[in-house]
Amino acid sequence: MNIGMALTWSFLKRAKRVLIEDDSREYRGVDLLVAGSHIADVVDGKSESSRVGVLVPTSGAFAAAAYGVWLAGKTIVPLNYLSERETLEYVIDDAGCDLVIASKKLIEHLGYVPKCKNIVYLEDLNFKSLPSPRLPKWTSSEDLAVVLYTSGTSGKPKGVMLTHKNMMSNVAQVHEHIAILPSDVFFGVLPQFHSFGITALTLLPLLFGCKVIYSARFMPKRVISGIEKHGATIYIGIPSMYNALMTVKSAKADSLKTLRMSLSGGEPLPRDVSDRFFERFGVRICEGYGLTETAPVTNVMLADEESKIGAVGRALPGVIQRIVDPETGEELGADVDGELRIGGPNVMKGYLNLPEHTAEVFDELGHLRTGDMARIDADGFLSITGRIKEMLIVGGENVFPREIEEVLNAHPAVGVSGVVGQHDPMRGEVPVGFVEVAEGESVDGDELIHWCRDRLAGYKVPRRIVMVEEMPRNATGKVLRRSLSEMLA
Repeated sequence: MNIGMALTWSFLKRAKRVLIEDDSREYRGVDLLVAGSHIADVVDGKSESSRVGVLVPTSGAFAAAAYGVWLAGKTIVPLNYLSERETLEYVIDDAGCDLVIASKKLIEHLGYVPKCKNIVYLEDLNFKSLPSPRLPKWTSSEDLAVVLYTSGTSGKPKGVMLTHKNMMSNVAQVHEHIAILPSDVFFGVLPQFHSFGITALTLLPLLFGCKVIYSARFMPKRVISGIEKHGATIYIGIPSMYNALMTVKSAKADSLKTLRMSLSGGEPLPRDVSDRFFERFGVRICEGYGLTETAPVTNVMLADEESKIGAVGRALPGVIQRIVDPETGEELGADVDGELRIGGPNVMKGYLNLPEHTAEVFDELGHLRTGDMARIDADGFLSITGRIKEMLIVGGENVFPREIEEVLNAHPAVGVSGVVGQHDPMRGEVPVGFVEVAEGESVDGDELIHWCRDRLAGYKVPRRIVMVEEMPRNATGKVLRRSLSEMLA
């Protein structure tokens, strides 16, 4: 079954139930059926390409637009409205989109209209009229459902080709692993152009009949009041969002009492953030792991697995994970660091228009070379220790930035940190730390170096600390180490 058929069946079964509530309105199953059919009519009439761009903020309108594209038997290309114009137009061109379904308000906010043969605004469509009767067009489970462009931390963004099977498999894997209930209420602000946003915050609740609350902008006070108001049971965010929620002075210890699961992904969760959030709200953040190339979720820590804090959980059902020596490809044993490689029905088809890159990223078993250094313990729990390309070699010793960042982030005056390597004639490389000070706090570099000396081996202590007003981040809030390295050049 493809996504269009699965969503149609879900919406028909829940025609009168409110499935989505966003900043402007509610959507019942019947509303999504009607809106999707109207959008499919537009796609039929305006697009000759197999791929259609969607430029809509986090909302029920995005879900309706995506559903309409799938109803028409086409592939959705969610567009990152936080990227610069050149990148956005590159993605539209690279994906071969001849139609972009857009929000007029978002376009006005951007201040420009991206280049594309056809742009149709949702606000101009008459959703109150009856659409053409239709069934979802037949597509194979191996056909492309989504092309998601990576954030482009190295060079131009790459289009990750995900099939209907990839997406449906990952939704089923997450559902089984964390035991999603029809009574669950999701709350999220992650962009739906992000893999976590489209899979975990859109397809997962809608396919299993859960209600989902969307907020287009992350405002900590509004998030906490929204969770309280709607009795949300599942919140999905990134570490910096959890950190920001703790700044809401009006929040009470029981403000998040309805949450049975708080999921964090997108970047490593600092232990300090996890501990302070639990102390403040009594809610344990469950860290997950995944990649756009794996649709995206492969691991999730469960709330009752507190003894393994720092790991990202066991592999989801059907996910194959191996730790290998990155130089020889030899498979390694438990608790040994190596490159993580992943197989399973959720692993991408490849990169759009990049056959050579696609061939390079899969190994001889057809497993994805993640580029992440990791270890798996005897109980099957995965821990991510760093990126192969980001690993520093200091006087012959391997040093991973994440370990140093964990120590820096534990200092009460540090808001967020990033560590990169700088060439050193004596030691090859030395670590350099960048720090964004927490609001209302003050600290200097010397104090932080002393802090690290008390907690790290000597060769891991940053040579110096650079204080910055604001860390460079990508659209989902991840610190861009490449930009930090450029600041040292």
